[in-house]
Amino acid sequence: MAEQIFHDGEADLGHRARRIAGRTAIYGILALWTLICLFPIYWTITTSFKMAPDVMQGHMVPFVDFQPKWKGWDSLGLSPRLIGQDSTVREEFLKRFTNSAVTALAASALAVILGSMAAYGLSRFRYRFGFMRNSDISFFFLSQLILPPVVLALPFLVLYKQLDLLDTRIGLILLYTLTVLPIVIWIMRDQFQSIPVELEEAALVDGLSIWGAFLTIVLPIALPGMVAAFILSLVLTWNEYFFAALLTSTDAKTLPVMVASQTGSQGINWWAMAALSTAAILPLVIIGIVLERYIIKGMAAGAVK
Repeated sequence: MAEQIFHDGEADLGHRARRIAGRTAIYGILALWTLICLFPIYWTITTSFKMAPDVMQGHMVPFVDFQPKWKGWDSLGLSPRLIGQDSTVREEFLKRFTNSAVTALAASALAVILGSMAAYGLSRFRYRFGFMRNSDISFFFLSQLILPPVVLALPFLVLYKQLDLLDTRIGLILLYTLTVLPIVIWIMRDQFQSIPVELEEAALVDGLSIWGAFLTIVLPIALPGMVAAFILSLVLTWNEYFFAALLTSTDAKTLPVMVASQTGSQGINWWAMAALSTAAILPLVIIGIVLERYIIKGMAAGAVK
């Protein structure tokens, strides 16, 4: 009996050791992957405080490899020394930042509204358009992402010139909405399909209309998925460069175009580009932190696959 107890205890100890070793390995891999993912952000932020020799020599650790300077932020008029003074560059940066914020937020919100309604219809009703059924229509929306943006450059350039939408925020908003709409439809279609139809049927029996059931029953349940779709759309539209560079010149130019313009005949102003990139990344990081719980709920509900 004592020998059996000893063997059982030894087996339990071995099982516990393997479990601890497995968890340690998993957390170690996750920590390593976190460092790999965060390193570009760390590199960008530290580069905004470097001088030219520090950038070229690859110095990485502030106060150890190099002494931080405000050179990158001076170039934007955002350093403590210049923040209280008039700065043409700072006014230009704030204008580009406002353009990016307005176009990205408006396009993402519009795409989520239109995409949610389209996805709800595809998940609850049966449609027939020629040989196409619901699944074919959904795939058609998603297939629009296969088309390279450069193929659409000339048609949109001619169209926007005729409609007088070149170098306007509304032009970018409409184009960005079309760009992210297929992704929103695909995400929200899966989200609505995961919600039991019986909930809406019970609401209809209680006297609500289809719109009433959608707004009062379905929409609150699908809110995490909508937030996840909104954030994904926001990231894509905020970082879009090709159409912003093609269809804007002065008034509606966005931050990505301004970041790319930090190159000249004498090379790349790495410190200025890093400061601009840091300022462009920060709003997305803040939004991600604030809406983190909705993102997790959306992923758990199957909104992001």
